[in-house]
Amino acid sequence: MAENLTKHAKTVLVVGGGVGGPAAAIRLAERGVKVDLVDIEENWGAAGTGVTLSPLTARALCDLGLADALMRHGHLHDTLTMLDPEGNELKVLQSPRLYSPDVPAEGGIMRPALHRIMENRLRELGVSVRTGTTVTALTQDGAGVDATFTDGTSGRYDLVIGADGLFSKVRRMILPDAPAPRYTGQVCWRAQFRRPADWNGARMFFGDLKVGFTPCGPDDMYLYLLENVTEKPFYEENDLLPKLRELLKPFGGPLAEIRDQMDEHTEILARPLESILLDAPWYVGRIILIGDAAHATTPHLASGAGMAVEDAIVLVDELDNNDDFDAAMHAFMARRLPRGALVVGNSLKLGEMEQNGAPAAEMSALMGASLKAIAEPY
Repeated sequence: MAENLTKHAKTVLVVGGGVGGPAAAIRLAERGVKVDLVDIEENWGAAGTGVTLSPLTARALCDLGLADALMRHGHLHDTLTMLDPEGNELKVLQSPRLYSPDVPAEGGIMRPALHRIMENRLRELGVSVRTGTTVTALTQDGAGVDATFTDGTSGRYDLVIGADGLFSKVRRMILPDAPAPRYTGQVCWRAQFRRPADWNGARMFFGDLKVGFTPCGPDDMYLYLLENVTEKPFYEENDLLPKLRELLKPFGGPLAEIRDQMDEHTEILARPLESILLDAPWYVGRIILIGDAAHATTPHLASGAGMAVEDAIVLVDELDNNDDFDAAMHAFMARRLPRGALVVGNSLKLGEMEQNGAPAAEMSALMGASLKAIAEPY
């Protein structure tokens, strides 16, 4: 039994069912804590394209006990092949296996598949999950938090974890003066395709734009592309296919073949990138923020989901390692704020360099230094 943990928190409310929220609920429930999880989406976890599992993200999810499921339902590999616009190989990068010598370093998985894996584990552990529901008010005293919900119910908890994303309602409740997310000047395009049988690792094509492909299942892969757009755009659904075709027009070889296969059935998403990094603390009393609610990053290091899972694991560890609640919160912040600043700061810097046309050698150096840093234990 996790004695310190259950002394601090016998009952916990998790607000948000993306990746960080379920990760926190899983780790807490595994250690004997009663957990309620609410998510505002009624059709919880049904939408989304692929998730790139950087070495950081793959390790964090494996640390949560999901290695076998990731290898079964996603696609794990060790290499990133860099190519020119015509598909000629420039370099093959080998990623370190951070979790285990037996588990490939990185990979991808379809977001609904990752959701099903985490949801199944939540159900096994007896976590109460309510969808189409979120909090309307949080009122706390020194011993706990009273929560009221959009479905008219209420409850009292020893701890509330706000894992409700970039536009966090919990953040607005406890830190009303916190900065709002800001647009970074880029749009992330994603599209889903069938994976060619010989594409067993990640691939990235370098032209005026970078276009990457991540295998994310036995038969699936997804494309990602970052478009520089000074003012935050809005694209109508009917604009997505012709716009993505236009962005891919300068590329030849296998990328041209993929472009020419796109039609009205191709699943395409375009999301303006927004970011936020809160200074310490990420908590007020017994309400704490994790994941994108505290440090939403851009996809340049493919580590947003992994950072949320790391937050969850570290939070539970520090609650268990410390017999004083305030000491646990300080220890959590000491471990997570520098790492959040590294990932968000370096991701934003890479985006700025792309927008400003920085030399490839400079971007490569920052990318290499960043990947080395995030490979360190968390």
